[in-house]
Amino acid sequence: MLGRKKIEWVSNYMPLLNYIQETYKGVFDGVKIAMGIHLEAKTAYLAITLKKLGAKVFVTGCNPLSTQDDVAEALEEFGIIVHAKRTNDEGVYFKNLNKILDYEPDLILDDGADLSVIVHTKRKELLKNLKGISEETTTGVRRLKNLEENKLLSVPAIAVNNAKMKHLFDNRYGTGQSTWDSIMRNTNILIAGKNIVVAGYGWCGRGIALRAKALGANVIITEVDPIKALEALMDGYRVMKMSEAAKIADIIVTSTGMKDVVKFEDILAMKDGIILANAGHFNVEIPVKEIEKHADKIFDARNNVKGYVINGKKVFVIGEGRLVNLAAADGHPIEIMDISFALQTLSLIYLKENYEKLENKVYDYPESLDIKVASLKLKSLGIDIDKLSEEQKEYLKGF
Repeated sequence: MLGRKKIEWVSNYMPLLNYIQETYKGVFDGVKIAMGIHLEAKTAYLAITLKKLGAKVFVTGCNPLSTQDDVAEALEEFGIIVHAKRTNDEGVYFKNLNKILDYEPDLILDDGADLSVIVHTKRKELLKNLKGISEETTTGVRRLKNLEENKLLSVPAIAVNNAKMKHLFDNRYGTGQSTWDSIMRNTNILIAGKNIVVAGYGWCGRGIALRAKALGANVIITEVDPIKALEALMDGYRVMKMSEAAKIADIIVTSTGMKDVVKFEDILAMKDGIILANAGHFNVEIPVKEIEKHADKIFDARNNVKGYVINGKKVFVIGEGRLVNLAAADGHPIEIMDISFALQTLSLIYLKENYEKLENKVYDYPESLDIKVASLKLKSLGIDIDKLSEEQKEYLKGF
């Protein structure tokens, strides 16, 4: 079966999860963990890891188009309960989220915070059993902090996205490589020499721009943060407003987490044949509904690429404006997700062992666990580094 083969393949390149499986046996005995994740081979292996550590694991998707059905089917063979399906129907998507919550989890591992928000707004009866939340993404952390600020957060939550080992590697190198992997495999076009507009210069945007530059593109950054805009300029990129950048773009990639980053009036000003892709968690950055509403013609240009004709010009959208690296490809490289999922697993262990001592707020990732994952990763690569001597440590304490 293809799904099982995918899972077996990634297991060869996830030494941190393999180490955790051997080191923390039984740590989750009797614990129910609900996972809302992009269900593909790497996340499937994370679910298998949690089960091997003793947990009862329940898995659903966190984005309607990012579930790989063959992997979901294969995961059930490992004794894991799965309610997930690749679908355009958001009703089906939310129904599956609620099916997972019906198992009354002790812990939630979330990506985008859909499970967490549902529990705190529509399924509050489940809070009596819930002990903590571990959140993967920038968007999800923002939503959890909004719950906290509105005094609605009822359990401790750990912002895994804020770990240095997460945003410095997953967001930058993972998103950078996987976004261009998806765009190139779905279009088969040359990147060198093209005007590439990257909306947003956070860690994801930095990674996307870096890889576009390496491919020979002329990279333009759009930003609302003057500090990030200045950083992009000094990193060697042009910085423009979207309304101006859209006129000369060949490809636009959004990576902000904000809605309406590209406006419909920007679409009208774009070149014939413009390609649009979104690397943010939700499908709110590109105005797909407006494009569909005003299109004179809609057609399937390629697998995962929808074509629209507006005022005689073609507009191409990859993955329906959803997360391009997962809706239309396989997501981040395996080794990157091995790091992120080691962070997630240690985060869940930390919550399980410390939830009674924690307040109902969003915590930054514990620095000791961040360093531990970095050290384990270096060890898995056969790399040894220097350590401070006792004399050097004493020197740092001096005035």
